Amino acid sequence: MNVDLSAAEAFMAAHARVLDRRRFELLLNRTDPAAALAALDGYRNPDGGYGWGLEPDLRSPESQPGAALHAFEVFEDIAPVIAPNASALCDWLESVSLPDGGLPFALPLTVTAGTAPWWKEADPSVSALQTTAVTAAAAWRVAAHDPAVAAHPWLERATRYCLRAIEAIDRAPLAYVLLFAVRFLDAVYDTRPEVADLLRRLGKYVPADGRVRVEGGTEQEMVRPLDFAPYPDRPARDLFDPAVISADLDRLATLQQDDGGWIVDYATISPAGSLDWRGHTTVRAVDILRRNGRL
Repeated sequence: MNVDLSAAEAFMAAHARVLDRRRFELLLNRTDPAAALAALDGYRNPDGGYGWGLEPDLRSPESQPGAALHAFEVFEDIAPVIAPNASALCDWLESVSLPDGGLPFALPLTVTAGTAPWWKEADPSVSALQTTAVTAAAAWRVAAHDPAVAAHPWLERATRYCLRAIEAIDRAPLAYVLLFAVRFLDAVYDTRPEVADLLRRLGKYVPADGRVRVEGGTEQEMVRPLDFAPYPDRPARDLFDPAVISADLDRLATLQQDDGGWIVDYATISPAGSLDWRGHTTVRAVDILRRNGRL
């Protein structure tokens, strides 16, 4: 199925937040990194972290680990340009990391309106592999072109925490924990010799079709092959038969809606968050299809 980029562009203009419109323009080579960084700065706090709904289902203004992931996504988008605020974000993450090197799922909220219950109920005193792994994985992708991020002590501490936590897994983890642990191992594979064995061990919990039901999610919500392995020529791809990836790329292309945007199959909490997620998901879908030669 063909993807209609003109319809996607119209959807982004009509419905997406400025940040994702700028990221979409970057994909189409219609803007420069400065524009995306300027949009991202609207979510930045003086402490060097990010909040203000950068994580669409966490609307509170204070800096949060969940928002850091999305900031790193933008810092990856602009490669090989280095974001001046990337190392400052690592400084902030170091300041909120727990003694074992992990990040809490979320920090205490100052505003709860429009925020999902899993963020509200998080224990800030306990490290979460889910949050630490996905954030560190995104940081490692930025570190590929940003020496300050690569050398930052926070990233080393977070990496050691994730490796220990993944080593301790002895049963099938929850879907998002499994997903983000695989993404983390894929991101650090080239720098840590022990990761090859860990990825093989964790891969035993990934079904051959790559579909893992999300516990407590919507009826349609599940993790899929391209969630685990969006990047071609990366080790996580070895978890799947090429035909499985090809079929999932076909599926992803079919999810473009009549309004030009992509759908989300997970629960959304507020009207603003729902549109924010659709804009973010549309950028991600176009990026994955482009990287995999479908655009």
